[in-house]
Amino acid sequence: MLETGHFTSRALLAGGAACLALGLAVRALRGARSASGKRYVPSPRTTVLPRLSENERAAVPYLPDALPGARSVQTPYGSIQVFEWGPEDGERVLLLHGIGTPCLALGDLGEELVHNGYRVMLFDFFGRGFSDAPIDVTYDMRLYTTQILLVLASSPLPWTGDNGFHLVGYSLGGGIGASFSRYFPRMVRSLVCVGGGGLIRKCHVSRKSKLLYSTGLLPEWLLQALVKSRLKPKDTVTEQTMVAEVTDLDTEDPRVQRLGGNDSTGGPSFDEAPISARWPGVTVSKVMSWQIQHHEGFVPAFMSTIRNAPIYEEVEEWAALGKQLRRRRVESGGQGVLPGLKGGKVLLILGSSDPVILMDEIVPDTKAILGDDAVEISIIDAGHEVAIAQGVEVAQTAMAYWRSI
Repeated sequence: MLETGHFTSRALLAGGAACLALGLAVRALRGARSASGKRYVPSPRTTVLPRLSENERAAVPYLPDALPGARSVQTPYGSIQVFEWGPEDGERVLLLHGIGTPCLALGDLGEELVHNGYRVMLFDFFGRGFSDAPIDVTYDMRLYTTQILLVLASSPLPWTGDNGFHLVGYSLGGGIGASFSRYFPRMVRSLVCVGGGGLIRKCHVSRKSKLLYSTGLLPEWLLQALVKSRLKPKDTVTEQTMVAEVTDLDTEDPRVQRLGGNDSTGGPSFDEAPISARWPGVTVSKVMSWQIQHHEGFVPAFMSTIRNAPIYEEVEEWAALGKQLRRRRVESGGQGVLPGLKGGKVLLILGSSDPVILMDEIVPDTKAILGDDAVEISIIDAGHEVAIAQGVEVAQTAMAYWRSI
């Protein structure tokens, strides 16, 4: 959870001293990369896995073949881990994961879609999972748009063109999905945002986060070390820990307390819940903790994403998306004559107890920008981890929406 209160000089000095050695190592590592000419930090696929014994490899919570249809796509930005499977003649669905978890977290959602005849594609964002992390670029919408197009182009099947695919974005992926749809409205058959970012109010950013994710006030290596220490609690780390860096979660809020130890349905601890039915022994916390420890590019990618990605008050982007939706409602009468964004609407799937994407803010804010007729809302009994913990229900909700438009 997000810590409360302000930094004290003692805390900063202690943190700086504890992180000094790590910072020096990071600076030395960057110098070595620069000398070698590489423009990306390689993922654990090349830095960790080749050195593991068979038993050690078996203990890794997330491997490059964890889901069907795995491939590593080579690009000028480094390699991208992609999974694509399902009937070749099925409607296509592109899934975009959250800010911290690799795409394995959406495995159950993908499996349910495939079971119902859809063809799905997932990939790890740069700096997550087994995708490399470019080091000389900003992690903004330009980079994520490029990555999506590179992934689509890597498929042996056609994904682009009019009504190419449904786009389902979770958390950060929702904000990215909305911006992508604004620029490629004909290509995106429909847009579903699951606990999606993009319109989070900036008033929720704490002073501590503003300092940690600032530029120029403190050395970057020190900021990276401090952020890494915050993301590595003694016991577990989950998507909740990651999104706590995005908003100033109130630890007194019942929604936050409810998610702190148990999942949103009051069942077993979410930390210990399987990340996928395919891998019942693998938990969310194990995957994310392993990623933080072994992917050297994760923290820089994470920090640049918070600073630059479409997370907070992207009003202009959403207003431009609203114009595209309105054209489809007015010019085609909502019958899908104009390609893409069928029905001229967006589906928001929200967790009833989500302390990050607040229903009493996101619903009126989205409708004010897009219009009442452009938004459909579906509420699931879940927290912010809705797409992970309730992946099957999210898939069923999305499919019902697709059948209705």
